[in-house]
Amino acid sequence: MPRCDVGRAGTGHPTPQEPPRLPAARGPGSHMLAALFCRARRGRPVPPHRGRPRPRRALKAAEAAAGPGCAAPQGRALAMLFDRLKRFSVVLEGAEGDAAVAFSPGQAVSGRVVLELAAAARLGALRLRAMGAARVHWTESRSAGSSTAYTQSYSDQVEFLSHRDTLLAPPDNGEATVLQAGRHEFPFTFQLPETLATSFEGKHGSVRYWVKAKLHRPWSTVKKVKKEFTVIEPIDINTPVLLAPQAGAKEKLARAWYCNRGQVSVTAKIDRKGYTPGEVIPIFAEIDNCTNRVVVPKAAIIQTQTFIARGTKKQKKSVVTSIVGDSIAAGKREVWHGRALKIPPVGPSILQCRIIQVEYSLKVCVDIPGTSKLLLELPLVIGTIPLHPFGSRTSSVSSQYSINLDWLSTIPEQPEAPPEYSSVVSSPEAEQSLAPPCRSERDGILEGPFFAYIQEFRFRPPPLYSEIDPNPPSDNIRPRCMTC
Repeated sequence: MPRCDVGRAGTGHPTPQEPPRLPAARGPGSHMLAALFCRARRGRPVPPHRGRPRPRRALKAAEAAAGPGCAAPQGRALAMLFDRLKRFSVVLEGAEGDAAVAFSPGQAVSGRVVLELAAAARLGALRLRAMGAARVHWTESRSAGSSTAYTQSYSDQVEFLSHRDTLLAPPDNGEATVLQAGRHEFPFTFQLPETLATSFEGKHGSVRYWVKAKLHRPWSTVKKVKKEFTVIEPIDINTPVLLAPQAGAKEKLARAWYCNRGQVSVTAKIDRKGYTPGEVIPIFAEIDNCTNRVVVPKAAIIQTQTFIARGTKKQKKSVVTSIVGDSIAAGKREVWHGRALKIPPVGPSILQCRIIQVEYSLKVCVDIPGTSKLLLELPLVIGTIPLHPFGSRTSSVSSQYSINLDWLSTIPEQPEAPPEYSSVVSSPEAEQSLAPPCRSERDGILEGPFFAYIQEFRFRPPPLYSEIDPNPPSDNIRPRCMTC
């Protein structure tokens, strides 16, 4: 096997049995690295490095200094030293493949860091960090004169989650830990805070959550891997505020070139304020067109993204879905009896974040030719917990009460005939049974708020039915004139 000795004594002329001698060093540390690669080429052990990892630029300089005789062995040496890590990933429990996992505030996040080694490797430490933050950033161009312009930058950040953990700590003696070839898993778990904003991606900001693992290795740079996950803040629409109906009215005087063309008015109402994706919003509206033009009513769900930084707001509005009604002729009226508008899959509202807010609204507008639109806006909240059916323990305003409807199952399909009156009241004993109990008996049974004192029945029961009038009219009574 040909040898490549650095600084070997000789005449300076290469022989046919040996490769060319290395040229002069071209950078700091080039002689040492060239000797390192030549030792690896001969199969000799490479001494451990007791300083900072050598930069990639120094390795390239050593390759150039080693010459063509050591260029190919250098690649094999690098592969032998640094390519023993076949897989390095973060796996969260509940994830299927590369799909994102969704969690709720206050929930525990569990997972594992997977290391797969092709050969035995020396590792320094394995550290984990979980982060969650909201960030906003945008720029605005401003002018300070006719020839002066500058760009103003706005940025802000709110941190929701910060968790650190060491999965593999270095030994106390400072040496590296040796892991054998194969698969190694390092489990971890941490608790999410109770108050978190929903994950969001917008034009000027975002709310993101992720888990990052860092692997420290001797003779190499730090290896990093990152896994993002989703957090959804629960919004229950079964609350009195979100179950309250929303209504409004607006009117507009249509003008064109200082000419009055009449008035347009709109009145709209929806059943409640809170909805979930996939639900249908029935819109009840009345549009009066008192102009001499044809107008067109429309309805749309608008998403408003608000970004806040340094006391300045930046908004972005977009149409989620919309419907168009029939044209209304001049002097006519159009009535919507529950016009359906379905909510597509959208993210929930974000109302509790300081720098990012996502709000929704229902806008009913009327297009008037020759003038601006007539707009009526009703607030909406897109939640995550749908509406419960009536009688549920958490339904609407009566969710705090328990309603027992088991007695409904005992009602017969065919009602029975009522009893005879004589079977209910047929003797003086029955009249005595209607008397109120004495005070000593009432003290123990009439204490609850739902009991009332029943007064004594002072009237006698009606007589039995008869065809003969017991009180016939008298003959002395003068008949009354019906025409008087």
